[in-house]
Order: sequence, then C-alpha cells, then structure tokens
Amino acid sequence: MNTTSTFGQLRKNEREIRKNLIIDAAIGLFATKSFENTSIRDIAAAAGISPASIYRYFADRDELFVEALLREGKDIIAGMEKLLAENGGSSIEKISAGFVDYLLEHDAFFQMMTHFMLGGNISEKALTRFNQAERYLLNAFEGIFKDMGVKENARLIAHAFFASLNGIVITFRKYPGRSEEEVKRHMRRLAGLIAGIFKKGAV
Repeated sequence: MNTTSTFGQLRKNEREIRKNLIIDAAIGLFATKSFENTSIRDIAAAAGISPASIYRYFADRDELFVEALLREGKDIIAGMEKLLAENGGSSIEKISAGFVDYLLEHDAFFQMMTHFMLGGNISEKALTRFNQAERYLLNAFEGIFKDMGVKENARLIAHAFFASLNGIVITFRKYPGRSEEEVKRHMRRLAGLIAGIFKKGAV
C-alpha cells in the first residue's frame, strides 16, 4: 500500500467533510435569517470554526453561496428530470407547477438564486458555477419547447418562460393577508396560466 497516497486521500476526504460542514451551516442559517443578512462570521459561528478558516475553502462569500446554491439545486434538477421523463413537453402545466412548488418549498435556494440574478456583481469563478446551474434549467425548458414543435427562437422562448415563472414567485410569495396555502394555490393557477399561454404560442 502506498502510504503517501493513502494519507493524501484522507486529507482530501477531510477537506471535503469540512467544506460540506460549512455549506450545511450556511443553508441552515437561511431557514431563520435572511440571505442578504447572513455573513461569513455568522456561518463560521454556526459551523463552529473561525471566519478565517472558511477562506481556506472558499475565496469569498459569493463563492460559498454558489456552492450552497448548487447543493440545493440538485433537488430541483432531479425533480425536473423526473417530470420531463414522466410528462415530456405535452404536460408543460405540470412542469410549471412543479418548478413553482419547488421554489416555494426551498426558500434558501430561491433566496440565493435571486441574489445572484438581481445582484449581478459576483466573482468570475462564482458566476461560472452559477451559470452552470441556470444553464441546465434553461436547456430543460428549451427541450420542452422543441418537443412541442418550436423550430425558431426556442432558446429565447425558454428564457421568457423561465423569467415568467420566477416572476410569479418574486411577486406573490409573501403576498399580504393570505395564508401560505392560499398563496400556493394562487401561484399554481398563475403557473398554469403562463404554461397555457406559452403552449398556445408555441403551436
């Protein structure tokens, strides 16, 4: 057995464990504290390490948040793949409702996604990683419209569809005077309406 190689692998595994611990702490904080007001110091305290230790694994706060976003995004990617496999382009309404439901049920993911979409001023490395996650969703939506027979501007239509669904959540997720269930029902109806408009326009 190569002892040097074994110790190297152990160090690599330990690094991944610590990195995941930091990401877990960041995601956990978003359940009780707004994304914008969560600092590196807060995350370090939750993870039980010093703020300086975080910078051994992440260049800055945005890089950490992108990694947390990608971790959370695995669920929506898996959910999208399942919906696409079960329904395909013929059930764009279900796909729309499923996407909106996910954003409602995963507030940390939604906060991080809108932070990067609205902020725009992030490092090149963090932006590259963020674009990977966003590109997957856009590719999935583009594939839906192509399956529906769209031959021109499928990518542009996918962008408009993605933006419309995000707009529903941004506008109504904290709608005053409505219960959580009422808000969810309303947003699902809007998602269905958006899907119907795009489906009709794509034919």
